Amino acid sequence: MLKFHFAEHVDMAGVEDTLFLAALAAESIHGRTGIRLDACFQLKGRVCAIEDDKAVGRTIAQVFTGFLAREFGEDAFTVVRPTAGNLISEAA
Repeated sequence: MLKFHFAEHVDMAGVEDTLFLAALAAESIHGRTGIRLDACFQLKGRVCAIEDDKAVGRTIAQVFTGFLAREFGEDAFTVVRPTAGNLISEAA
């Protein structure tokens, strides 16, 4: 799992749009069925979690990261791979 943490100045509605655009791009590569079966992501507060253990999730994470860097800048977010049990609902 990858967790994206966003700076206070980042427009989270824009992040949500970017996440769905990344999922749409992944659908172009992996097909609608691949997205329905293997895509797992969640946006809550200023944190986005993407399961990247399958090819679909990895594609979403890669596209999302690239889009975020272009749209909001490299300093607008950080990406971490949390340890087991560190869920999105826990304090960032």
